[in-house]
Amino acid sequence: MQKNSPKWQRLKSIDFYFITDSGLSKKGILDDVREAIKAGCKIIQYREKNNPNSNEALKLKKLCDKGNVIFLINDDVELAVSVGADGVHLGQEDMKYRSARKLLRNKIIGLTVHNEKEAVKAEKIGADYIGLSPIFKTSTKKDAGKPCGISMIRKVRKKTNLPIVAIGGITKQNISKVIMAGADSAVAISAVLKADVKKEVEDFIRIIKENRL
Repeated sequence: MQKNSPKWQRLKSIDFYFITDSGLSKKGILDDVREAIKAGCKIIQYREKNNPNSNEALKLKKLCDKGNVIFLINDDVELAVSVGADGVHLGQEDMKYRSARKLLRNKIIGLTVHNEKEAVKAEKIGADYIGLSPIFKTSTKKDAGKPCGISMIRKVRKKTNLPIVAIGGITKQNISKVIMAGADSAVAISAVLKADVKKEVEDFIRIIKENRL
């Protein structure tokens, strides 16, 4: 993706990146997303590994459209196409990027990366942003792998101009270091869904803005 393009600028401006999790949700995914959008969240990723639901995805898409919020689907390219999502987020192991790009054309495709080498490759093949994961130990993704730490954010930042989303074990206590190291935005699933969603998202957005480079 070309630096300073409208899509690049929109993705760089994102602060808190919200990912759904029905297993942790207290009031249901729709309520969670509604509250996150009210708090000022600019991007939502629908991630239901076991049972992605097209009706639920459509409802979320409508909420995001109403709030001018980016709506992405995790992994499922066909579902993203069918509901008119703004794009997808793919993992390294999925090997779906080229076929996804053919179907989604100029829509957003983000890739999970774990190190500088994968980040450089993601930029080379045309990803729109990268999700660097896991920064810290996380309980929401059992197969996340060994934490890469704050130092990896700095290393990746030096290697790529792509927007960096930091993922894994992020809390209000450590997010300032994450952003100061060079991440553009961050994901916090447990910390948000186990509490008051709107208040937590507002707090994360405030801290991110205060610590941006």
